Amino acid sequence: MSDQPAERRGVSLPEAVALDVEPVQSIAAPFRPVRVAPDDPRYPDLVTGNDKRWVAAPEYVQVVGDSDQVLHAVDRAARAGKRVSVRGGGHSYAPFVYHPEAEVIIDLSLMYDVYYCDRRRAFAVEGGAQLGRIYEWLFKGWGVTLPGGVCPGVGIGGHASGGGYGLLSRKFGYVVDHLEAVEMVVVGRDRRARRITASRNPDDPNHDLWWAVTGGGGGNFGIVTRYWFRSPGSRGAAPAEQLPRPPKSVLLSVVPIPWSDLDRTGFTHLVRNFGTWHEQNMAPESPYTSLTGVVFLQHKASRSINILTQIDAGIPNAEELLAGYLSAITQGTKAAVPPAARLSWLDATELIGTSNPTLMTSPAMRSGVKTAYMRKGFTDAQIGTFYDQMTRDDYVNPNATLQLTGVAGGRINAVDPHATASVHRDSAFLALFENYWQDPREDEQHMGWLREIYHTAFASTGGYPVPNEQSDGCYINSPDTDIKDPRFNKSGVPWHALYYKDNYRRLQRAKARFDPTDFFRHSQSVELPHRP
Repeated sequence: MSDQPAERRGVSLPEAVALDVEPVQSIAAPFRPVRVAPDDPRYPDLVTGNDKRWVAAPEYVQVVGDSDQVLHAVDRAARAGKRVSVRGGGHSYAPFVYHPEAEVIIDLSLMYDVYYCDRRRAFAVEGGAQLGRIYEWLFKGWGVTLPGGVCPGVGIGGHASGGGYGLLSRKFGYVVDHLEAVEMVVVGRDRRARRITASRNPDDPNHDLWWAVTGGGGGNFGIVTRYWFRSPGSRGAAPAEQLPRPPKSVLLSVVPIPWSDLDRTGFTHLVRNFGTWHEQNMAPESPYTSLTGVVFLQHKASRSINILTQIDAGIPNAEELLAGYLSAITQGTKAAVPPAARLSWLDATELIGTSNPTLMTSPAMRSGVKTAYMRKGFTDAQIGTFYDQMTRDDYVNPNATLQLTGVAGGRINAVDPHATASVHRDSAFLALFENYWQDPREDEQHMGWLREIYHTAFASTGGYPVPNEQSDGCYINSPDTDIKDPRFNKSGVPWHALYYKDNYRRLQRAKARFDPTDFFRHSQSVELPHRP
């Protein structure tokens, strides 16, 4: 049986036979690869992503429609000695895809099929599919989901290869905790492209490639053309038994706190409370694994900060658990907690995805991000830094944000840190320092604010959250363009130790085996091991 879905194979549709119409032989002509050159009107849209800070000038962009086309495109570029980049969803915060050295960009955005594969008893998701489409197809088709992120336009290719988390991760783990197998196009020492499959099975000769994809980050080893997802330990043969079932309904709470009601004392209470609560509820057996909270601390120019919380409405005492959480988080502030809304899970997911205050709502948006996995809450001195930066009068930007996101802990922490390449398995929460703006003339100004709030907060450890009792490094899927620069990273801890800790050596071994010529690389890619 072919793994290709029926619409790609062009087979007859059995449903048509029962109708009083001519049987449909093919619902669509096969997609032929498209080469977009600089003089093509499509070219400007294909050489930059969501972050307009990064623009490439490749010789051409190859838009592909299936894994055969990816194989041929990579092979041709490799034989010609061309530097290749690959685009999935286009949401990278760093110039991993769009950079001056890119000579060929392979665009997977038209590879978006989601279907059930009987042979592997797993859900196949093509490498260019975006999260919004994946959620809709998995849920409407089979009543299941993946615990991925809230932004519907994020591509699965990079999201899953960096670990992938979302509002269901405290209950179901990272996205890669459900990865059964992966199909990739790689380039061997002979500079020829090959398509290989690697699976979770430890006896699979390509198992190390599967492991590397479970958190090693995108653009390191090859091009992911297809994932297969099935939860470990799943039983039965029915598709609906192979992945997590999302809640039937959720309680969705949004608590705004106007800056006019928030002084330094209230701000300190809020941030301290968030850290304390998540320290106390980070264990896999916490009764709060069905609840995830996010606090959006935005510059006072935004006029308010917001507390977003989602909990499975079907668990016992859901309303009481939500009320207890919000009471603990807002204690010592003047927050007024409005009633939560009861929504279907899919409606809530779509609502959050389209109203997230930190999403890039402008087609000309520019951005920067820095992250910190936190084992313990921030100190009062760190919180004071946050307050000072968020209330500056000499810097005004409503999109300057510190996002305290409670997606760590719970089932994420139930997995051994070496079982996958996603090593951060004992944190309480993740802090994302984000900034968004439009005018390219203001790059230094807005990046300056981001650097100041972050590096001041972690000044005692050289400007970065080195792994210690309080912090635990950085998240590869929100790459930091400064992390390799000694002007900013004065910690003495190398960039790869912040992203991967001691999993990095195994990633290097996988790199040496599956990408021995370093064909797939970017400014922060896994490096080949040094040979004596």
